[in-house]
Amino acid sequence: MTDLRIEEAARAYEPEILRFAQEIIRTRSYSTQEENLVNLVKKKMEELEFDEVTVDGIGNIIGRVGNGPRNLLYDAHMDTVWAEDRANWRVDPFAAVVEGDLLYGRGSSDEKAAMSSMVYGAAIAKRLGLLDGFSLYISGTVLEETCDGLAVVHMIEHNGFHPEFVVICEPTSLDVYRGQRGRVELKITTTGTSAHAAHPDKGDNAIYKMAQTVLNIEKLTDTFKEDPFLGKGTAVVSIIESKSPSINSVPYESTIYIDRRITVGETKETVLAEFRNAVYDPEHTTVELTEYEDTSWTGLHVQQEKYFPTWVLDEDHPLVRAGVEAAAEVRGEAPAVSRWIFSTNGVAFMGRFHIPSIGFGPGDEWLAHAANEYVRISDLYQATRFYALLPSKLAREV
Repeated sequence: MTDLRIEEAARAYEPEILRFAQEIIRTRSYSTQEENLVNLVKKKMEELEFDEVTVDGIGNIIGRVGNGPRNLLYDAHMDTVWAEDRANWRVDPFAAVVEGDLLYGRGSSDEKAAMSSMVYGAAIAKRLGLLDGFSLYISGTVLEETCDGLAVVHMIEHNGFHPEFVVICEPTSLDVYRGQRGRVELKITTTGTSAHAAHPDKGDNAIYKMAQTVLNIEKLTDTFKEDPFLGKGTAVVSIIESKSPSINSVPYESTIYIDRRITVGETKETVLAEFRNAVYDPEHTTVELTEYEDTSWTGLHVQQEKYFPTWVLDEDHPLVRAGVEAAAEVRGEAPAVSRWIFSTNGVAFMGRFHIPSIGFGPGDEWLAHAANEYVRISDLYQATRFYALLPSKLAREV
């Protein structure tokens, strides 16, 4: 049974938690366009008397409650994928429609609604004195959907903020997650020689050579490593392009793009090596990581190679134990301890900076990016209780 003080406080806040989640969903915030949502969350943090609220250079919003010597961070990204395909939605994706226990809308599971639970959970923890030596931070990070972890790198390397523990609030169906596969995005380019299509023997067809490489990649997937917890690595050739003087010419260049999901023991170095060995014509082929480059809503130019490391936290780590205990208390049953199939900001928090991280959030992973995305409203209320309770549970573990 949850601490009765948390139960009473959370229940009193439930109408506000739902209303705020609806406001968040109604505020469009595609990647690089998060400013209005950042301002909305900033206003709410100030209304709830957070001790500090800042917006950093890349556009992340970071709020703090408490002044303890140890730092615990809850993170949710503010941006969403596109949702202008109205014909595929049974409700307006930005109307935040409520039907029974379901709240519909783009970002409801991934992961806007979690921000409402996080903010109110932190407010309850402060009000009830449950921080137990922790400073509790809430971050709304930007650009995650286009380059997961980039905004975290800015937070840590440019702001100098290095939390001791992190909870990633992507959807986990209120279970506790402790890892995910990483990924590498690759570009392979093969060159040939152009000639008139009436005399193909005079040229060197780059598409034909690339086709052989694609077949080699299909066979290569059988050799990928498999981890008993995270599963096996995968590769998808997702885009193929070519260049030719005209439709009546032999193509002189062909490029493919690959999404390579990596498991334990696989890195960008191992991935580059395996794909270089798989190309059909190595003398005329380059294999390289792709680059992300854009401008954040603040006007900051950002750039990063598209390598996102795998990470796993030991099941016996104090943060996992505290998360399981808090989840069991608010749910009334033990949660599953599992992992995400998709990628999160954990690729930076733990994959890059080795900060102990777990996942806990309302909503279901399979609903991310889906038409008719929704979150259970009851999940929002239970998540709020979890976020209020966790600092005290973690304090007993560490």
